[in-house]
Amino acid sequence: MDVTFLTTDELSARIKYDARTIRQQLKDSVLIEGTHYIRPFGRRKILYIWEAIQEEMLQTSTRQQEVTIPMANGGACHG
Repeated sequence: MDVTFLTTDELSARIKYDARTIRQQLKDSVLIEGTHYIRPFGRRKILYIWEAIQEEMLQTSTRQQEVTIPMANGGACHG
């Protein structure tokens, strides 16, 4: 199982978003713990899973025409 773990700064450099944006906005609304990022050993540090984020970015770009409402549990309402 090849998985690439990235810190917030490393992810920021790859996707060209400010690290603060990732921490404050993306982590709470788009990225889901356990799917897109983990907290190893139950600690505060967050490691992002590059393959899952890359897949999410590609899927989202193909669904731009759809109306999607993010739900609190990490899902989405399409309507």
